[in-house]
Amino acid sequence: MTQADLRHSHASLLISRLGAQPNLVAERLGHEKIQTTLNTYCHLYPNQSRDLADQLNGLNSEAEGQEGDDNDAGET
Repeated sequence: MTQADLRHSHASLLISRLGAQPNLVAERLGHEKIQTTLNTYCHLYPNQSRDLADQLNGLNSEAEGQEGDDNDAGET
């Protein structure tokens, strides 16, 4: 395995497994511009968009559940 292969694997793991933000990946790889990182690894980010939407839906569900708990608290 070459150094370039290791570098690409490192970046891919940071993004796909750890959910690292592009600016952090760019910094670790020494990219001067974040656009370099996004152009190279953009194929790994579509799943993060779906994951983010799922997380937001989860927060919404939690908030709705808490509102229901608040309404029940005043009842006896």
